Amino acid sequence: MKVIRHTDADYPAKLAEVTSPSSLFDPVIEERTRAIVEAVRARGDAALVEFTKRFDGATLSSDGLAITQAEFMRASLGADDSLREAVALANKNIAAYSKRCLRKNWTARNVQGAKVGEKFDPFHRVGVYIPGGMAPLVSTALMTVTLAKVAGCKEIVVCTPCGKDGSVNPALLYAARVAGATEVYRVGGAQAIAAMALGTSTIRRTQKIFGPGNAYVVAAKRLLVGYVAIDLLPGPSELLVLADDTANAKFAAADLIAQAEHGSGYERVWLVTPSTKLVSAVEKAIAKQLPKAARKDLIEPVLMKNSWAIQTKTMDDAVALTNQLAPEHLEIMTRNAGKLSERITTAGAIFLGPWTPTVLGDYVAGPSHTLPTGGAGLSFPGLTADMFQRRTSLVEYTKPALKKSLKAVQKFAELEGLQGHGRSAEVRF
Repeated sequence: MKVIRHTDADYPAKLAEVTSPSSLFDPVIEERTRAIVEAVRARGDAALVEFTKRFDGATLSSDGLAITQAEFMRASLGADDSLREAVALANKNIAAYSKRCLRKNWTARNVQGAKVGEKFDPFHRVGVYIPGGMAPLVSTALMTVTLAKVAGCKEIVVCTPCGKDGSVNPALLYAARVAGATEVYRVGGAQAIAAMALGTSTIRRTQKIFGPGNAYVVAAKRLLVGYVAIDLLPGPSELLVLADDTANAKFAAADLIAQAEHGSGYERVWLVTPSTKLVSAVEKAIAKQLPKAARKDLIEPVLMKNSWAIQTKTMDDAVALTNQLAPEHLEIMTRNAGKLSERITTAGAIFLGPWTPTVLGDYVAGPSHTLPTGGAGLSFPGLTADMFQRRTSLVEYTKPALKKSLKAVQKFAELEGLQGHGRSAEVRF
């Protein structure tokens, strides 16, 4: 880890370097992504087949992009009891949490006595991206598709990368079907986002796209806003451990290593603390645990390039820096962690105390693990079920209510030079 201390002569400059870059904006990646999007726009399925061959090594035809019922059946029959139990446990918690997030229709009376309100309808057709690659994220199927199902979406389209043989991880297929997916396509990367946003002969366009992905997936979502709605900008994983001298260094080290193991190389992890002793202890714990890590070769580059141990002067400084970084996952290992969390306003998700590792949020706790990264937490919340609902305002005036409003309507129409606006109300009298 790179160590930065408040006593360093160039401490402000180092902090500026840590807080300025975002994993969401890379001009090279954006240029490449734009080319992929334009190819899908122009050539549809043919482009999807070409990119699947280039990036995943699989030779497919347009007829082979969709997962078949036979494949779903084999995945279900092959699911052992431990997989079924894990999926059922997580799905129960996620569904229960999601139901509490849904918006309810409401009505009220305004000053003139007219009825106003809102109604919330599920999007009819949504797209969900589930990353694959070296670690097929079975849990992501539940953390996204389940929310769409709870919200009442009728058509839930999943895109996920395939292996070189064209297959998709059967555990992922099982979880996606259990969660409520109605269609699954073996298409990954930016080309999958483009297909769901623009439509092809095989994959009909969706109204809104959800789910995490690599830097190319996030870039595609940004580029296609307007053609389709998006949930948020969930890119490569991040974890910040905010700690004081009561924190367990072994726990913190294990959690930092865990979030560095996803494999994209763009993951970012931070330890932020006023404790000099803890910085040294966590460094030693990482050095001890890393040689035993199964994905050591993927973790080491992240720890070398994108990990920081930052010793601040005070806890107030540590909190301020945390809010500036807006981490995807935030673990608070301090005295009175719950009280301290009230001061955190930009984290994607907060995990309180030594017995709440981020992995619980990744898999089973209930809230979705699809969260903003790269500083997007300054503006975006994490994924919730109400994001699968479309909000519509409702207005109903009676004749007396309209009459009470007429004078104000006429004045606004006069000020804006829109006589037809005023006339459209006046004509009713």
